[in-house]
Amino acid sequence: MTDLELIQGCLKGNARSQRWLFDKFAGKMMTVCRRYLRDPKEAEDILQEAFIKVFMSLSRYRHEGSLEGWIRRIVVHTALRVLQKKKIQWADIEQEADTLQSDDIDALAAISAEELLRLISDLPDGYRIVFNLSVVEGYDHKEIASMLNITPVTSRSQLLKARKALQTQIENLKKLPKKYAS
Repeated sequence: MTDLELIQGCLKGNARSQRWLFDKFAGKMMTVCRRYLRDPKEAEDILQEAFIKVFMSLSRYRHEGSLEGWIRRIVVHTALRVLQKKKIQWADIEQEADTLQSDDIDALAAISAEELLRLISDLPDGYRIVFNLSVVEGYDHKEIASMLNITPVTSRSQLLKARKALQTQIENLKKLPKKYAS
């Protein structure tokens, strides 16, 4: 069934179409939720809340860009609303975020994707959120600042701190014997 057929079925209230749409995207969107929220139960709640929003606003989907991208934006914004209620502390620093250095790229190549995801999930909330929005979702610092009600300088500083923390964690992993690295 195509995305268009799924959307049309959902708009008609067809429970089977709704289930197919959920099943098609829930796994990927749960991964998005888990990147922003450490607690699996909280991530599940966000996923459910986001899909309720998806079904309620499906009639406003304009077929510009992918359906998956549209759903992802709803999931990210739903997760961010929950995180904003947690009153995350943001700290500015004066430095601008650096681009990845060749050492960073070498360090990233030395670990698995699973290890990297675990390291990212272990970052402090501010670092993790900005890292995900910038590196994974592709938002620029002005957009991130607007979404999180922070300054672009704060966004850049959180990204810089996240990268430095990840680099340190990766370097520490490389020092461990293989059996302890996971």
